[in-house]
Amino acid sequence: MAQRVLVVDDEKLIVKGIRFSLEQDGMEVDCAYDGEEGLELARQNQYDMVLLDVMLPKMTGFEVCQQIREFSNVPIVMLTAKGEDMDKILGLEYGADDYITKPFNILEVKARIKAIMRRTNRKSAKKEESKVVERGDMRLDCEGRRVYIKDKEINLTAKEFELLELLIKNPGKVYGRENLLKLVWGSDYPGDVRTVDVHIRRLREKIEEVPGEPAYVRTKWGVGYYFA
Repeated sequence: MAQRVLVVDDEKLIVKGIRFSLEQDGMEVDCAYDGEEGLELARQNQYDMVLLDVMLPKMTGFEVCQQIREFSNVPIVMLTAKGEDMDKILGLEYGADDYITKPFNILEVKARIKAIMRRTNRKSAKKEESKVVERGDMRLDCEGRRVYIKDKEINLTAKEFELLELLIKNPGKVYGRENLLKLVWGSDYPGDVRTVDVHIRRLREKIEEVPGEPAYVRTKWGVGYYFA
């Protein structure tokens, strides 16, 4: 079955170029030119990847990304004309998996898309040794990719879930930030270790009663993070 990609960008020449290039590789491509249209297509269809511009009419790319995360774990790559690190970090905080800064080379875009799809497919094909992991009040449904604390479901982004899954399956093992970046985001991910810190902070805000005094995901100062 052909892989299906949604491209959301108000610059029609960019959309046309991406669409042509991806279709040359046998992918199906849907296009939207504002945030509301992109969000509606994401709700109506199943995609293997979403390319999402930050600066969009009607809704920003960050808003669209955040709302998609409420119902889907589809990989999202943000397209941004801004080069500042904080903009990139902010995009990742909203649940994006990666970012590409404009102007970009279409070959770079295709390579990034294929790398993320390969990782996603490997994770989908991999058989989980344990379908459900329980640690104290926390229950992790690995197959359904859901997390419960005291039987209340906690809504995590794809990367937050993958971080928690890695840590909870290896309790007590301390992972350095660079190691987590490689294991969860992949060795070809261009971001830096601040990405890990941002996601750990967001994860703690969701799963910890007191995020500043975490009971689950703890810090080994100067070394890394571990699941207690």
